[in-house]
Amino acid sequence: MNPAAASLQAMEMSFIANTLDRQSERRGNTNYINELLERPGTRIVLSTDKTLVFKAASDPDIGHDLASALALGAAADEMVFLGLRPKNGQAMFATTVPHDDEELAERADLNVQDLRTLALQNAFSDEDLSALAQARALIHWHRTHRHCSSCGEKSVMAEAGYRRDCPSCGTPHFPRTDPCVIMLITHQDRALLGRPARLPEGIYTTLAGFMEPGETIEGAVRREVFEESRIEVGDVNLVSNQPWPFPANLMLGCIGTATSLDIEIADDELEACKWCDRAEVRQMLDGTHPEGHRIPPSISIAYELIMGWLEGSAS
Repeated sequence: MNPAAASLQAMEMSFIANTLDRQSERRGNTNYINELLERPGTRIVLSTDKTLVFKAASDPDIGHDLASALALGAAADEMVFLGLRPKNGQAMFATTVPHDDEELAERADLNVQDLRTLALQNAFSDEDLSALAQARALIHWHRTHRHCSSCGEKSVMAEAGYRRDCPSCGTPHFPRTDPCVIMLITHQDRALLGRPARLPEGIYTTLAGFMEPGETIEGAVRREVFEESRIEVGDVNLVSNQPWPFPANLMLGCIGTATSLDIEIADDELEACKWCDRAEVRQMLDGTHPEGHRIPPSISIAYELIMGWLEGSAS
């Protein structure tokens, strides 16, 4: 095994520990799904278009019971089945509620949080965070794909939320996951880090971008790096991957070797890009960088790629 891959497998990123039994072969059994939904112990993850909605409690649960979900405006026919907890068989569903975040935040009995903040706060177990990532990605798809892309007719949920069907033309629609390459490019003892304007001030991270149709992972890495920095890349190795529910991406973590060194910011993706040696990246990690530069937080695959290289397992 590639040593970089072995190192990254030993590290824990957010959203990769989903243990739910998705019961994929039984999703089309409406009676079975309805029976699960009506079980007393079933929990339903609730979400607005931006955040997750929890009951206010010192030891919060990630879900609500059915009565509470319906009272908050959830629709019974828009419940997405997530799966069964492996330890106790508890059924987990997810759906949206028709409220603004500001409205819900005023209620003392509720706690409204975005998933990224929850991950940074370690507010839930790895398994629960991963289930919430599944919920957020599916809810986002349902909120943004309510109409058939073929004829425009309003679609209806099918297969317990893993398909939407058009009652007019019969076209089936399936949840999408968008693959993205995210890559640490190295040359000898240096790594290429960039600063997208969308990130908080001072953070330098790995380069990344969406894959395009008809493209290999290696080809996407070389294209994206060249487009953003004009650095040419030779060898590319896929070393890890991470679901990233913002809104529904699969991050494909790669290590690549540069074959050129001159940086030229060539598009509007980056506002800065530079080669960093291990000493400088260690300063970023320790909070001692003279210009206040930092690496991204530990919930992301970018952090794991950088740390794998910093500790000497990737080069």
